[in-house]
Amino acid sequence: MPLPKEVTFVTFDVYGTLIDWETGVYEAFAKEAEKDGYTLSKEELVPLFLETQQEIKGGSYELYAEVLRRTAVQISRQLGWPLEPSRSGFLPASVSRWPPFKETKTQLDRFAKKFELGLISNIDDKLLGETRRYFQTDFDLVVTAQQVRSYKPDPAHFKEAERRIGTKKGWVHITSSYYYDVEPCLKAKIPVIWVNRNKETLDASQKKPTAEVKTLLEAAKLLGAA
Repeated sequence: MPLPKEVTFVTFDVYGTLIDWETGVYEAFAKEAEKDGYTLSKEELVPLFLETQQEIKGGSYELYAEVLRRTAVQISRQLGWPLEPSRSGFLPASVSRWPPFKETKTQLDRFAKKFELGLISNIDDKLLGETRRYFQTDFDLVVTAQQVRSYKPDPAHFKEAERRIGTKKGWVHITSSYYYDVEPCLKAKIPVIWVNRNKETLDASQKKPTAEVKTLLEAAKLLGAA
């Protein structure tokens, strides 16, 4: 499935694509654990966070703030750190401090000069609102997990985006997550650019995205925005 000859609408995943959630999550956990004299490793925490999130999101829908609270409790137990559940709010409270990647503002500005833009994210409206303080860009579309009451890779986000945009023609999605975004986009026949920041490799059973890049700048160049 090639990129459209004429791109008019570009949507972005947020956390991992525009926002460095790995650094944000690690710093939040490390600060809270330090209060109890525990030291955490980022290399150990990030894969555990991904695994735990995937498991919790696979159940009945609940707000992402609650998913984060449950994640904090579950991870702390696995790490042998006796975090009281009443303190688990530190993690959703940290979302507003998860930093953008250094290139995010510059590249969003470039995309905004050429295309209509949207955000498609596995998060609550309130938490995303706190993150958007890092963006000076006006977005024409915002679809959250709270709005569709499900989490990607469920296709509900993309179905809702298509409904609001009115067509798949000219639409390209940009994401850093193969599991949560690339796979559902390919199934829905939505052209998708994979920003493979972590240099992941696909196995033989995984289909290739429409395009693969290492940075948002490369994606902007690919679409003629830089």
